[in-house]
Amino acid sequence: MTSDPAWPKAGLWLTGEHAEPEVLVVGVPSSRASIGSSRADLAPLEVRHRLDRFSTFHGELGVDFGGVRVRDMGNWAVSEMEMAPMISEVMKLARGLPDAMIKVFVGGDNAITRPLVAVQAEDLSGVGLITFDAHHDVRTLKDGPTNGTPIRGLIEEHGLPGGNVVQIGIHSFANSAPYRAYCDDVGISVVTTEQVERIGMKAAVDVALSQLSAFCDRIYVDVDLDVLDRAFAPACPGARPGGLTVRQLSQGVALCAAHPSVMALDLVEVDPTADVAHQTLDVMAHLLLTAVAGYASR
Repeated sequence: MTSDPAWPKAGLWLTGEHAEPEVLVVGVPSSRASIGSSRADLAPLEVRHRLDRFSTFHGELGVDFGGVRVRDMGNWAVSEMEMAPMISEVMKLARGLPDAMIKVFVGGDNAITRPLVAVQAEDLSGVGLITFDAHHDVRTLKDGPTNGTPIRGLIEEHGLPGGNVVQIGIHSFANSAPYRAYCDDVGISVVTTEQVERIGMKAAVDVALSQLSAFCDRIYVDVDLDVLDRAFAPACPGARPGGLTVRQLSQGVALCAAHPSVMALDLVEVDPTADVAHQTLDVMAHLLLTAVAGYASR
């Protein structure tokens, strides 16, 4: 197929390798910490292969991010590491990253969220966390830092105040009553899928950003694709019927990335070996590019 200079591809944009990037893209291929069997470690490489299907122009936002300076840092060598060593290694590698206006981490499973949030500041009292997730991720830590424990680990072992966490997209039959009670006890704000449908994603995100930015100077966004209805995300082991639509999640990601306090986000929990016709990988690619378009709209 011949290239069209008037139709710039997102895959080509990602090869920019700018010396002073505005956007860093980092692959964090962890899956050893997954509660169930998963090859989420394959997603960072596979999603890059899908980017040539997409342009750099977000036709709904009216934003072309082709001029945004980017550097792809490649994939960190953590795919063979067990849970605890992976946490330490990701923290070390994250601290060594160059500065950028926003960092996009492509997982990998949700266990990567814990170390990536933990390094945002020495004192996490000024760090906010928004999660788009079907799950609370507050399972007990007795089995280690799995992909079901990042929020509890951050609260109990890294000092993140529960009141600094807003969870959007929690929905039916994906959690237990004791874990919801834990969220209530530590002050986590929970926005269910039903509430998103009732008030709209924009209102849900606007409230979350306003709430957190009042006392947090940095906000991290965790995007677990299993927040989507399983019809949209067959490659997400934790996805269930009744979740968000791609359009709802995309709007939420764009709104977050457009906010000046959002410094980093991750995209996690896609197992390419379970995908159907690259459907979930394309959603992941779409969300990655939506985050960049949201940043470019600042």
